[in-house]
Amino acid sequence: MTIVRTLGQFIIEKQADFPYAKGELSRLLRDIGIAAKIVNREVNKAGLVDILGELDSTNIQGETQKKLDVYANEQFISALKSGGECCIVVSEENDDYLYIDSEISKNAKYIVAIDPLDGSSNIDVNVAVGTIFSIYRRKSVEGKATLHDVLQNGTEQVAAGYVIYGSSTMLVYTTGKGVNGFTLDPSIGEFCLSHPEMKIPKDGTIYSINEGYYVHFPDGVKKYIKFCQEEDKATKRPYTSRYIGSMVADIHRNMIKGGIFIYPTTSSAPLGKLRLVYECNPIAFIIEQAGGRATTGFTRILELEVTSLHQRSAIFIGSENMVLKAEEFMREYSRLTDDETEARLESLGIIGGID
Repeated sequence: MTIVRTLGQFIIEKQADFPYAKGELSRLLRDIGIAAKIVNREVNKAGLVDILGELDSTNIQGETQKKLDVYANEQFISALKSGGECCIVVSEENDDYLYIDSEISKNAKYIVAIDPLDGSSNIDVNVAVGTIFSIYRRKSVEGKATLHDVLQNGTEQVAAGYVIYGSSTMLVYTTGKGVNGFTLDPSIGEFCLSHPEMKIPKDGTIYSINEGYYVHFPDGVKKYIKFCQEEDKATKRPYTSRYIGSMVADIHRNMIKGGIFIYPTTSSAPLGKLRLVYECNPIAFIIEQAGGRATTGFTRILELEVTSLHQRSAIFIGSENMVLKAEEFMREYSRLTDDETEARLESLGIIGGID
């Protein structure tokens, strides 16, 4: 007889790993799981109701917001407010952080950073999208939580995860003690443990990158792509190119099959394009816990100094040996341009308009 373990049961079983939490983290993860079910329901019926398409508004990134983006953002914020375990929410869809000023949240210990609907440009064409979340403990112990509590390096995460809304819906998360995946069983409305102790293969044969921007890539990336395309039976090359345009979907495939996902700097985005706080850091935490590697091509993602809510970063992430090989090409063929150096220094507050 197969024993089904739901997400709620699993979280309770693992609560002993966090004696200081007294159940708050468990309840917070439960709240995120509930919101994910609601968003999943709307994603699955999006073609049947007036929830597809764009709004007139744009988010802090300057991107036009999809209707389902806004809906997902509202659902996760609502769940986190109702749960009472979160004092601040940082979202891709909001310019500033949201302080939860309520009676039940006044003593909340946790901060949640979230990309409510990653890959939303794929919504209208029925391609997998996802949610990414990251959880931190607030730094201050008294008074109102502030931006200082939010700007923590990725190494300070206490939990992170993603939800992929695809042919089946999965929630994958880590609390720093390995990675576990849960598949939503629609017949009972529960996430059930389906992928215990997930490990990403050390090697792979898939590389994921938007080659449409090839001419704008650093030389190290161009050289690595050519390496991937060369024929060599010993290393099973040429590798297969697979790029979905939804980070969660690309990462999840590579997590299962092995591979590398690259979103490098470009001439128009010298700091990279993906957001560090609610995209790169949580995914890097998950991949490292699964035995993989995540860097900027030069520096470990989780060790980057976080200086702003919507800070951007390049990312090379996936199977350890593939990322190490890509880093070799970056060290040999790429160096920061003057514009890239200036942009990075300004982002760290060393020069420019940041004190």
